[in-house]
Amino acid sequence: MKKILLIIPVFFVLSSKTFANQESINKSGFISPDLKTISKLETLEDPKEKIIIIHNHGQNKFDGAQKQCISYGQLRNKASLVNQEIKGKKIAVYNLCTNKLKGDMPLKWWIQKDKPYVGKTKLDYRVEANLSLVEKFVSMGVPRKQIFITGHSCGGLTTLLFFSRHPDKAAGGISYMHACFGKLSKQYKVKKLGKQEALAKFAKKRPGPAKMRIKFENEMKAVNVPVLAFTHPKDSYEGLLSDWMDENKNINRIVISQDYKINGKKCARKNRSDLEPVKDGHSMDQAICFQFYNSQILNYISSRVK
Repeated sequence: MKKILLIIPVFFVLSSKTFANQESINKSGFISPDLKTISKLETLEDPKEKIIIIHNHGQNKFDGAQKQCISYGQLRNKASLVNQEIKGKKIAVYNLCTNKLKGDMPLKWWIQKDKPYVGKTKLDYRVEANLSLVEKFVSMGVPRKQIFITGHSCGGLTTLLFFSRHPDKAAGGISYMHACFGKLSKQYKVKKLGKQEALAKFAKKRPGPAKMRIKFENEMKAVNVPVLAFTHPKDSYEGLLSDWMDENKNINRIVISQDYKINGKKCARKNRSDLEPVKDGHSMDQAICFQFYNSQILNYISSRVK
Protein backbone atom coordinates (compact mmCIF):
# COMPACT_ATOMS: atom_id res chain seq x y z
CA MET A 1 0.00 0.00 0.00
CA LYS A 2 3.04 2.29 -0.05
CA LYS A 3 3.00 5.05 -2.62
CA ILE A 4 5.60 4.77 -5.37
CA LEU A 5 6.54 8.15 -6.85
CA LEU A 6 9.17 7.39 -9.44
CA ILE A 7 8.17 6.72 -13.05
CA ILE A 8 10.77 6.27 -15.76
CA PRO A 9 10.16 5.64 -19.48
CA VAL A 10 10.17 2.02 -20.61
CA PHE A 11 11.12 0.26 -23.81
CA PHE A 12 9.26 -2.33 -25.85
CA VAL A 13 10.96 -5.51 -27.00
CA LEU A 14 8.73 -7.66 -29.24
CA SER A 15 5.89 -8.96 -27.04
CA SER A 16 7.69 -8.19 -23.78
CA LYS A 17 8.35 -5.05 -21.82
CA THR A 18 11.68 -4.26 -20.18
CA PHE A 19 11.98 -2.64 -16.74
CA ALA A 20 15.71 -2.34 -16.22
CA ASN A 21 15.75 1.23 -14.85
CA GLN A 22 12.58 1.90 -12.93
CA GLU A 23 11.33 1.32 -9.41
CA SER A 24 7.81 0.22 -10.29
CA ILE A 25 6.19 -2.06 -12.85
CA ASN A 26 3.05 -0.61 -14.38
CA LYS A 27 1.99 -3.28 -16.82
CA SER A 28 -0.04 -6.47 -16.49
CA GLY A 29 1.63 -9.61 -17.75
CA PHE A 30 3.82 -12.61 -17.00
CA ILE A 31 6.92 -11.70 -15.00
CA SER A 32 10.35 -13.17 -15.68
CA PRO A 33 12.36 -14.69 -12.81
CA ASP A 34 14.77 -11.72 -12.88
CA LEU A 35 11.94 -9.16 -13.19
CA LYS A 36 13.59 -7.63 -16.24
CA THR A 37 10.72 -8.33 -18.60
CA ILE A 38 6.98 -8.76 -18.51
CA SER A 39 5.20 -10.63 -21.28
CA LYS A 40 1.71 -10.29 -22.66
CA LEU A 41 -1.10 -12.70 -21.89
CA GLU A 42 -1.04 -13.98 -25.47
CA THR A 43 2.51 -15.29 -25.12
CA LEU A 44 1.35 -18.17 -22.92
CA GLU A 45 2.43 -21.52 -24.38
CA ASP A 46 1.32 -25.05 -23.42
CA PRO A 47 -1.52 -23.78 -21.20
CA LYS A 48 -2.41 -27.25 -19.94
CA GLU A 49 1.14 -27.65 -18.64
CA LYS A 50 1.16 -24.39 -16.68
CA ILE A 51 0.18 -23.44 -13.16
CA ILE A 52 -0.91 -19.81 -13.20
CA ILE A 53 -0.46 -17.54 -10.19
CA ILE A 54 -2.34 -14.26 -10.58
CA HIS A 55 -0.82 -11.68 -8.24
CA ASN A 56 -2.73 -8.62 -6.98
CA HIS A 57 -0.79 -5.56 -5.85
CA GLY A 58 -1.45 -3.31 -2.89
CA GLN A 59 -2.91 0.17 -3.27
CA ASN A 60 -2.30 3.54 -1.68
CA LYS A 61 -5.91 4.69 -1.86
CA PHE A 62 -8.86 2.76 -0.51
CA ASP A 63 -11.21 3.51 -3.37
CA GLY A 64 -9.46 5.77 -5.87
CA ALA A 65 -7.36 5.23 -8.96
CA GLN A 66 -3.58 5.46 -8.67
CA LYS A 67 -0.77 5.98 -11.18
CA GLN A 68 1.59 3.19 -10.14
CA CYS A 69 0.82 -0.51 -10.12
CA ILE A 70 3.47 -2.43 -8.18
CA SER A 71 7.05 -2.11 -6.94
CA TYR A 72 9.87 -4.52 -7.58
CA GLY A 73 9.85 -5.34 -3.88
CA GLN A 74 6.27 -6.63 -3.97
CA LEU A 75 7.03 -8.95 -6.89
CA ARG A 76 10.55 -10.18 -6.13
CA ASN A 77 9.54 -13.16 -3.99
CA LYS A 78 6.73 -14.07 -6.37
CA ALA A 79 9.27 -14.09 -9.19
CA SER A 80 11.27 -16.71 -7.26
CA LEU A 81 8.37 -19.12 -7.91
CA VAL A 82 8.48 -18.73 -11.70
CA ASN A 83 9.35 -21.96 -13.54
CA GLN A 84 9.19 -24.02 -10.35
CA GLU A 85 7.75 -27.41 -11.29
CA ILE A 86 4.85 -29.15 -9.56
CA LYS A 87 3.48 -32.46 -10.82
CA GLY A 88 5.22 -31.91 -14.15
CA LYS A 89 3.72 -28.43 -14.64
CA LYS A 90 5.63 -25.14 -14.51
CA ILE A 91 4.54 -22.09 -12.56
CA ALA A 92 3.92 -18.82 -14.39
CA VAL A 93 3.21 -15.65 -12.39
CA TYR A 94 0.90 -13.05 -13.90
CA ASN A 95 1.05 -9.53 -12.48
CA LEU A 96 -2.48 -8.07 -12.62
CA CYS A 97 -2.48 -4.26 -12.61
CA THR A 98 -5.83 -2.86 -11.48
CA ASN A 99 -4.44 0.43 -10.20
CA LYS A 100 -6.53 2.51 -12.59
CA LEU A 101 -9.79 1.08 -11.32
CA LYS A 102 -11.78 3.17 -8.86
CA GLY A 103 -14.90 2.73 -6.81
CA ASP A 104 -18.17 4.53 -7.38
CA MET A 105 -17.69 6.77 -4.33
CA PRO A 106 -13.90 7.30 -4.06
CA LEU A 107 -12.63 9.93 -1.59
CA LYS A 108 -15.77 11.76 -0.54
CA TRP A 109 -17.32 8.71 1.07
CA TRP A 110 -14.24 8.02 3.20
CA ILE A 111 -14.37 11.44 4.85
CA GLN A 112 -18.15 11.78 5.14
CA LYS A 113 -19.91 10.92 8.39
CA ASP A 114 -21.77 7.62 8.20
CA LYS A 115 -23.03 7.89 4.62
CA PRO A 116 -24.11 4.64 2.93
CA TYR A 117 -21.89 3.48 0.11
CA VAL A 118 -23.80 3.56 -3.18
CA GLY A 119 -22.51 1.32 -5.95
CA LYS A 120 -19.40 -0.86 -6.09
CA THR A 121 -16.10 -0.28 -4.30
CA LYS A 122 -12.71 -0.56 -5.95
CA LEU A 123 -12.25 -3.89 -4.18
CA ASP A 124 -15.48 -5.16 -5.76
CA TYR A 125 -14.20 -4.17 -9.18
CA ARG A 126 -10.84 -5.81 -8.46
CA VAL A 127 -12.58 -9.09 -7.58
CA GLU A 128 -14.46 -8.86 -10.88
CA ALA A 129 -11.21 -8.19 -12.77
CA ASN A 130 -9.71 -11.35 -11.27
CA LEU A 131 -12.75 -13.39 -12.26
CA SER A 132 -12.57 -12.08 -15.83
CA LEU A 133 -8.88 -12.96 -16.03
CA VAL A 134 -9.46 -16.45 -14.64
CA GLU A 135 -12.12 -17.05 -17.29
CA LYS A 136 -9.73 -15.78 -19.96
CA PHE A 137 -7.08 -18.27 -18.86
CA VAL A 138 -9.66 -21.08 -18.85
CA SER A 139 -10.72 -20.13 -22.40
CA MET A 140 -7.06 -20.35 -23.41
CA GLY A 141 -6.88 -23.93 -22.15
CA VAL A 142 -5.54 -23.58 -18.60
CA PRO A 143 -7.38 -26.01 -16.30
CA ARG A 144 -9.28 -24.12 -13.62
CA LYS A 145 -7.62 -26.26 -10.94
CA GLN A 146 -4.25 -24.89 -12.02
CA ILE A 147 -5.11 -21.21 -11.46
CA PHE A 148 -4.31 -19.46 -8.17
CA ILE A 149 -5.16 -15.97 -6.90
CA THR A 150 -2.69 -14.20 -4.62
CA GLY A 151 -2.24 -10.67 -3.35
CA HIS A 152 -0.50 -8.30 -0.96
CA SER A 153 -2.31 -5.84 1.35
CA CYS A 154 -5.46 -4.67 -0.50
CA GLY A 155 -4.56 -7.37 -3.01
CA GLY A 156 -4.63 -9.88 -0.18
CA LEU A 157 -8.06 -8.67 0.86
CA THR A 158 -9.12 -8.93 -2.79
CA THR A 159 -7.91 -12.54 -2.81
CA LEU A 160 -9.96 -13.50 0.24
CA LEU A 161 -13.05 -11.71 -1.08
CA PHE A 162 -12.65 -13.53 -4.39
CA PHE A 163 -12.92 -16.91 -2.71
CA SER A 164 -15.79 -15.86 -0.48
CA ARG A 165 -17.73 -14.93 -3.62
CA HIS A 166 -16.40 -17.39 -6.20
CA PRO A 167 -15.23 -20.49 -4.31
CA ASP A 168 -15.27 -22.80 -7.34
CA LYS A 169 -13.66 -20.54 -9.93
CA ALA A 170 -9.97 -21.15 -9.12
CA ALA A 171 -7.80 -23.74 -7.38
CA GLY A 172 -6.82 -21.71 -4.35
CA GLY A 173 -5.42 -18.48 -3.00
CA ILE A 174 -2.66 -16.93 -0.92
CA SER A 175 -3.14 -13.70 0.99
CA TYR A 176 -0.14 -11.68 2.13
CA MET A 177 -0.76 -9.07 4.86
CA HIS A 178 -4.40 -8.41 3.94
CA ALA A 179 -5.46 -4.81 4.64
CA CYS A 180 -7.19 -1.85 3.03
CA PHE A 181 -8.47 0.47 5.74
CA GLY A 182 -5.31 2.23 6.82
CA LYS A 183 -2.81 1.59 9.61
CA LEU A 184 -5.45 0.53 12.11
CA SER A 185 -3.18 -1.41 14.46
CA LYS A 186 -0.81 1.52 14.81
CA GLN A 187 -3.10 4.53 14.49
CA TYR A 188 -5.70 3.24 16.94
CA LYS A 189 -3.18 1.67 19.33
CA VAL A 190 -4.55 -1.84 19.29
CA LYS A 191 -1.68 -3.22 21.37
CA LYS A 192 -2.33 -0.72 24.17
CA LEU A 193 -6.11 -0.40 24.06
CA GLY A 194 -7.15 -3.82 22.83
CA LYS A 195 -9.05 -4.72 19.68
CA GLN A 196 -12.53 -3.74 20.87
CA GLU A 197 -11.69 -0.25 22.12
CA ALA A 198 -9.40 0.50 19.18
CA LEU A 199 -12.01 -0.46 16.60
CA ALA A 200 -14.62 1.57 18.50
CA LYS A 201 -12.39 4.63 18.05
CA PHE A 202 -12.05 3.85 14.34
CA ALA A 203 -15.84 3.50 14.03
CA LYS A 204 -16.37 6.85 15.73
CA LYS A 205 -13.92 8.64 13.45
CA ARG A 206 -14.74 6.78 10.21
CA PRO A 207 -18.15 5.14 10.66
CA GLY A 208 -18.68 4.36 6.98
CA PRO A 209 -15.33 2.63 6.40
CA ALA A 210 -15.64 0.83 9.76
CA LYS A 211 -18.97 -0.68 8.68
CA MET A 212 -17.49 -1.60 5.30
CA ARG A 213 -14.58 -3.32 7.00
CA ILE A 214 -16.95 -5.39 9.14
CA LYS A 215 -18.95 -6.32 6.03
CA PHE A 216 -15.81 -7.51 4.22
CA GLU A 217 -14.51 -9.34 7.29
CA ASN A 218 -17.78 -11.22 7.63
CA GLU A 219 -17.54 -12.23 3.98
CA MET A 220 -13.99 -13.47 4.44
CA LYS A 221 -14.93 -15.45 7.53
CA ALA A 222 -17.18 -17.53 5.27
CA VAL A 223 -14.41 -18.62 2.88
CA ASN A 224 -14.90 -22.35 2.31
CA VAL A 225 -11.90 -23.01 0.06
CA PRO A 226 -8.52 -23.89 1.61
CA VAL A 227 -6.34 -20.77 1.40
CA LEU A 228 -3.05 -19.60 2.87
CA ALA A 229 -2.89 -16.30 4.76
CA PHE A 230 0.32 -14.70 5.99
CA THR A 231 0.16 -12.13 8.80
CA HIS A 232 2.64 -10.43 11.13
CA PRO A 233 1.92 -8.95 14.59
CA LYS A 234 4.00 -5.86 13.81
CA ASP A 235 2.05 -5.12 10.65
CA SER A 236 0.80 -1.59 11.36
CA TYR A 237 -2.34 -2.23 9.31
CA GLU A 238 -4.22 -5.41 10.31
CA GLY A 239 -1.41 -7.15 12.16
CA LEU A 240 -3.15 -7.26 15.54
CA LEU A 241 -6.63 -7.58 14.06
CA SER A 242 -6.31 -10.89 12.22
CA ASP A 243 -7.23 -13.42 14.90
CA TRP A 244 -10.63 -13.94 13.28
CA MET A 245 -8.82 -16.05 10.67
CA ASP A 246 -8.19 -18.74 13.26
CA GLU A 247 -11.94 -19.33 13.52
CA ASN A 248 -12.10 -20.65 9.93
CA LYS A 249 -10.57 -24.09 9.39
CA ASN A 250 -10.22 -23.35 5.67
CA ILE A 251 -7.84 -20.47 6.31
CA ASN A 252 -4.34 -21.70 7.09
CA ARG A 253 -2.99 -18.62 8.81
CA ILE A 254 0.78 -18.39 9.10
CA VAL A 255 2.09 -15.82 11.59
CA ILE A 256 5.48 -15.07 10.09
CA SER A 257 7.35 -14.18 13.28
CA GLN A 258 7.23 -11.89 16.30
CA ASP A 259 9.99 -9.57 15.05
CA TYR A 260 11.76 -8.72 11.81
CA LYS A 261 13.58 -12.02 11.54
CA ILE A 262 12.70 -15.25 9.75
CA ASN A 263 14.46 -18.46 10.73
CA GLY A 264 16.82 -16.39 12.90
CA LYS A 265 17.90 -14.07 10.09
CA LYS A 266 17.27 -10.33 9.98
CA CYS A 267 15.09 -9.41 7.02
CA ALA A 268 15.78 -6.80 4.36
CA ARG A 269 13.64 -5.74 1.44
CA LYS A 270 15.10 -5.29 -2.03
CA ASN A 271 13.34 -3.10 -4.55
CA ARG A 272 15.27 -2.61 -7.80
CA SER A 273 18.78 -2.87 -6.42
CA ASP A 274 19.30 -1.43 -2.93
CA LEU A 275 18.58 -3.41 0.22
CA GLU A 276 16.71 -1.73 3.05
CA PRO A 277 15.83 -3.20 6.45
CA VAL A 278 12.20 -4.10 7.08
CA LYS A 279 10.69 -1.59 9.49
CA ASP A 280 7.03 -2.61 9.34
CA GLY A 281 5.60 -6.11 9.46
CA HIS A 282 3.40 -5.13 6.52
CA SER A 283 6.45 -5.55 4.28
CA MET A 284 7.69 -8.87 5.64
CA ASP A 285 6.37 -10.81 2.66
CA GLN A 286 8.60 -8.62 0.48
CA ALA A 287 11.78 -9.35 2.44
CA ILE A 288 14.28 -11.66 0.76
CA CYS A 289 14.21 -13.90 3.84
CA PHE A 290 10.52 -14.57 3.19
CA GLN A 291 11.58 -17.08 0.55
CA PHE A 292 12.04 -19.37 3.54
CA TYR A 293 8.30 -20.01 3.11
CA ASN A 294 8.53 -20.99 -0.57
CA SER A 295 8.47 -24.67 0.33
CA GLN A 296 5.19 -24.24 2.22
CA ILE A 297 3.73 -22.22 -0.63
CA LEU A 298 4.73 -24.86 -3.16
CA ASN A 299 3.35 -27.65 -0.97
CA TYR A 300 0.06 -25.78 -0.71
CA ILE A 301 -0.12 -25.31 -4.49
CA SER A 302 0.69 -29.00 -4.99
CA SER A 303 -2.14 -29.98 -2.64
CA ARG A 304 -4.65 -28.01 -4.71
CA VAL A 305 -3.54 -28.95 -8.24
CA LYS A 306 -5.59 -31.85 -9.57
